[in-house]
Amino acid sequence: MSEISALQKARYAYQPDVPDILKQDAAKVQIETGEAVVPTKDAERIQAAYPETYGMPIVKFVPGKNEFAAKPHRTGILLSGGQAPGGHNVICGLFDGLKAANPESELYGFHLGPGGLVKNDYEVLTADRIDRYRNTGGFDMIGSGRTKIETEEQIEAAIRNIQELRLDSLVIVGGDDSNTNAAFLAEQCKQRNLPVQVIGVPKTIDGDLKNEYIETSFGFDTATKVYAGIIGNLARDTMSAKKYWNFVKLMGRSASHIALEVGLAVHPNVTLIGEEIKANNSTLQEILFNICHVIAHRAANGENFGIVLIPEGIVEFIPETANLIDELNKNWVEYEKVFTALTTLDSKKRWLINKISQQAYYTLDQLPDEIAEQFLGLRDPHGNIMVSQIETEKLFIYMIRDYLASMEAAGTYQGSFAPLSMFYGYEGRAVPPSNFDANYCYALGKTAFMLIANGVTGYIANVRNLAKPVAEWTAGGVPLTMMMNMEVRKGKEVPVIAKSLVDLKGRPFKELAKNRFNWANKTAYLFPGPMQYFGPSECCDGITETLRLEEEARAESAGGTK
Repeated sequence: MSEISALQKARYAYQPDVPDILKQDAAKVQIETGEAVVPTKDAERIQAAYPETYGMPIVKFVPGKNEFAAKPHRTGILLSGGQAPGGHNVICGLFDGLKAANPESELYGFHLGPGGLVKNDYEVLTADRIDRYRNTGGFDMIGSGRTKIETEEQIEAAIRNIQELRLDSLVIVGGDDSNTNAAFLAEQCKQRNLPVQVIGVPKTIDGDLKNEYIETSFGFDTATKVYAGIIGNLARDTMSAKKYWNFVKLMGRSASHIALEVGLAVHPNVTLIGEEIKANNSTLQEILFNICHVIAHRAANGENFGIVLIPEGIVEFIPETANLIDELNKNWVEYEKVFTALTTLDSKKRWLINKISQQAYYTLDQLPDEIAEQFLGLRDPHGNIMVSQIETEKLFIYMIRDYLASMEAAGTYQGSFAPLSMFYGYEGRAVPPSNFDANYCYALGKTAFMLIANGVTGYIANVRNLAKPVAEWTAGGVPLTMMMNMEVRKGKEVPVIAKSLVDLKGRPFKELAKNRFNWANKTAYLFPGPMQYFGPSECCDGITETLRLEEEARAESAGGTK
């Protein structure tokens, strides 16, 4: 990095803030144990699978004495899954914690995620290396990957490499699947009596790794601010041109947290929430009708423009398309062999007509050809449909255009419909972290070290009170097994960390639901603007609407006031 931009240089110099307890000498910090926590369901089956790490207590850092904190550590770290802003600060916080407690400690960064641990592909991270990545976006310091350590060969290779490097601790930074892997490795090491601590860190821009103890995953704040800024710009352009309907797909494969947050931040005309669609069992036709009703109403007011937000995983929430995906996935090995010899969509559909249910075939037949081809062709290495690559934003445009034509013929719509489609996803994954995420991630790294220094394993780093000033944040750890439930993976029920979906009874969704009629029919866009790093605190240090509203609800529940 011989040349850097002015912003890069300024961000290198940024000093993340952390709660006071994490600023203390590690020898003066100990853990206070709280209540033992267990999963809310499938408890007995999870305990049977995780007998050594099940039912551990929540831990919190408090002033005290820790005579083992200054012990030299050999710690490994890996980044797992998709990028999220702030990952480098987790590494920096962990590194600084290790070195402050004992300069002889070493941090091993495994390249390209869990695959690096299995292949023993690593580097020893130095201060010079670390300093080049402080407060920067991306995961390029050591890279990331999606390998899951689950086969006997992978497990043995990972443990062998941990032992050969004489690691006493391993930090896994990732989402629900990655932290499931962390829980699994912690259990395996305990069962084998290996003195290796495994600690998880909550990462995912999708926002679906959260619970009553994990208030947000890192990266969500930054990514949603980036998307809100772009869509706010789009809203201003839309108001200026007054002739385009923008259909915007947003990240969120399994949950609609991003769409909800951006909806709250920008006030688009329509924000689709997959969890609501599933709860209401809303059909594709009902969804189209509702959007067309908004388009027609706005046209009657002379406003032939608008913005529709669509979470990328919505086809897994709509009953018809979810059923089609399920039926195609079940027998894809058989279908794929046949489809390789069939060159046209019509030939594939003719062959498929007696292979899937009439309902599923009818759904497929109603889809525009371009989208139907995606349902029949996009597959991941496991044979499952790649939902994120289905162009649902175009699907809605195609079908709405036809629906509006029928409304026009019936005299219930008079207007012009000029649609545009776009997908905002990767733009938000690797940007420099917001001040919030820079602070939060550094605090998570320091927390991971403090958990190691206090001898625990099978925990996920936990920093709370995030809606308050940093000085009021608290830090500690939550047992990974507490977050688990049983799910079917590759045809078999196994314990995994549960994804957190949008809570339809929660304050953030209720806020959207309360305002959606006005936002649909009146142009009420907000313009968050580009994310700021320097300037007034109200511009640079704000939290997400989701976090603010959830804290507001917690305060009221505890007897506080708005």
